[in-house]
Amino acid sequence: MRYPKFLPQGGRIGYIAPSFGCSTEPYLSALANAGDIWQKMGYGQVYGPNCFVNEGVGISNIPEKCAGEVMDYFLSGEADCLISCGGGELMCEILPFIDFHKLAEAEPIWFMGYSDNTNLTYLLATLADTASIYGPNAPAFGMEPWHKSLWDAYHILTGEQTAVESYGMWERESLKSPENPLAPYHLTEPLLIRSFMGRDEVKTNLHFQGRLLGGCMDCLVNLLGTRFDRTREFVERYKEDGIIWFLEACDLNVFAIRRAMWQMEEAGWFPYVKGFLFGRPLNGAPMMELDVYHAVLDIAGRKNVPVIMDVDLGHLPPMMPLVVGSMAEVTVTGNHVNIGMRFE
Repeated sequence: MRYPKFLPQGGRIGYIAPSFGCSTEPYLSALANAGDIWQKMGYGQVYGPNCFVNEGVGISNIPEKCAGEVMDYFLSGEADCLISCGGGELMCEILPFIDFHKLAEAEPIWFMGYSDNTNLTYLLATLADTASIYGPNAPAFGMEPWHKSLWDAYHILTGEQTAVESYGMWERESLKSPENPLAPYHLTEPLLIRSFMGRDEVKTNLHFQGRLLGGCMDCLVNLLGTRFDRTREFVERYKEDGIIWFLEACDLNVFAIRRAMWQMEEAGWFPYVKGFLFGRPLNGAPMMELDVYHAVLDIAGRKNVPVIMDVDLGHLPPMMPLVVGSMAEVTVTGNHVNIGMRFE
């Protein structure tokens, strides 16, 4: 696994828009304020040509131009790290125009984003053996003040931190709006994780380790079975380490989550799994007597490994930034999760 150089003090942060750009509020003002904050911290910024564009369908521009921006900024050396401007819907359509062979041979650079950006964070690991960060998109850094999760992401980029831990409270309803673009997270809900060993809920402490792989399930099942799906080769390559799967869902309802778990299992993604981390699903309301726990455990529970539910991951913030491809040690103590990552 290849790990990029850390963001140096006074380095340049590059913004690219392989999914949605920041052409409307509140994202436009949030990105502008993020730039002001980074500048005051001593960092320069460079903006890709699609950052403020809204000319595509589900992404900032046509797929060829989005892919061109990705390739240019990964290969040019113009920036010291890259942060995505946003998530979206159809980032998958840029993939035929991305040369992952070139990315695998080039000097690696940190890329950070989540949701639709799974299309890059996941494939950088599985196709280019290059680590990335499943973490906040660029406009989040415009909030006032920064939440601890943003400081965690920043310190991972700079190499000052290699561990994250759960945050205690989470946001069900955001206060961010076009009129209030810099609103911090509206933390009203207490963290209540549930831990399982196999299908049995446990109250004991758990500790497990393996290589981190995962992202947004909506994107992962879309990639599954395509020519970009080299997951089986990746997990075979790192079978001695084992895999910790971190997964979260956006649009998928509980039945779609269950189908996704079945599909990944039948595709051979889980043979060396050491544990599962599942984020709070954005659309996880029970349906027809199926809740998200049974949707997950009917597959994950067969593996007789730790399954940790309602973790700080994904679309209901805050989210722990995770280095995709890193070796991780997960410790669950009561209602608290600690994830230490080793870059090896």
